[in-house]
Amino acid sequence: MKVLHLVKTSEGGTWAFRLMRDLVTFGIEVHVAIPLGGKLIKSYREAGIIIHPWMCSIKHAVKSCQDLKNIVNIVHPDIIHSHFVLTTIIMRLALRKIHVPRIFEVPGPLHLEHYIYRQADIRLAQKGVDYWIPTCSWSYNMYLICGISKDRLFLTYYGNDLLNKKYEKGKLRHELNLNDSDIVVGMVAYMYAPKRFLGEKRGLKGHEDLIDAVALLQNKYTNLHLVIVGGAWNGAVEYEKRVIAYGKQHCRNIHFLGTRNDVPELYQDFNMVVHPSHSENLGGAAESLSLGVPTITTNVGGFPDIVVPGKTGYLVPPYSPKEISEAIDDIITYPEKAKKMALNGQIYVHKLLDSKNTSRSVYSFYSRILNDNQQQ
Repeated sequence: MKVLHLVKTSEGGTWAFRLMRDLVTFGIEVHVAIPLGGKLIKSYREAGIIIHPWMCSIKHAVKSCQDLKNIVNIVHPDIIHSHFVLTTIIMRLALRKIHVPRIFEVPGPLHLEHYIYRQADIRLAQKGVDYWIPTCSWSYNMYLICGISKDRLFLTYYGNDLLNKKYEKGKLRHELNLNDSDIVVGMVAYMYAPKRFLGEKRGLKGHEDLIDAVALLQNKYTNLHLVIVGGAWNGAVEYEKRVIAYGKQHCRNIHFLGTRNDVPELYQDFNMVVHPSHSENLGGAAESLSLGVPTITTNVGGFPDIVVPGKTGYLVPPYSPKEISEAIDDIITYPEKAKKMALNGQIYVHKLLDSKNTSRSVYSFYSRILNDNQQQ
């Protein structure tokens, strides 16, 4: 079996890399069309994935389409697997006359939450050619509502590499000169600037909401610290500066660490982690639960797939600093209860998000698609 994957970045999208890496071990000949120059290119090569330089751009859509057609004519794939909304749109525009089975693995629900983008996804698809892999229940159900038949859909989740690794405590607290009695609330997320054309006033990940929530508690808990890990995404430097200024204006004990490559170690010193996103797939909740850290998320997208109130974590409405602060307060007041829920969540995601299992399920979907096409 030969599969061509389409990826718009070689800096991020590690979920796509993990899948491709595992598929190679299953005996699939894996190709990827991807921009060169990013930090993951070396990992792709070391994993035995065949790289085809490709720049996916809506601004230069004609060239992106032509270049993709050329790659497909060279590779002759059995299946084409796209990992982003943009790569999927270019794929469907470029390959309308090439009837190779095509899969869109949906990275998150954001485009499905907006009518125009949702319609672009549905209307550009071709009957008998296009398939979808939603990666949370919300997205799966939205496709059903939009009239996509179940035989074109396959629900699975992004695999996680943190599940069987152990990390030591103390690094973060030593770095920030904090002691064991200090309460550390963590957030790990890049800073995505608000998309004004979607009517957003705050960033997608909800940094400002968490800052407001912690501000409500700082007089009650003078030893409460907010640690934010993650810098500007896709050039949003001015937005990052605004968030930092906003945080320092509203919180006494706030620490911005920027982008780090030691995030699993930092998690060990968090008393809890908050993921206050306005739109999300499983997001960082998969990471924090896999590491057994008490987790608070908003009730959006894929979060409810793994964060079950009272069992594995806390769910709050989006855009709700007051509700976030109440959940933080509950964890501070009842730490043993919060830790027990986090450990329940850890067991749950270990079963659900094992990378080899999720990748093998995608391999099975490939086989089903090819078998169905041979019988037609």
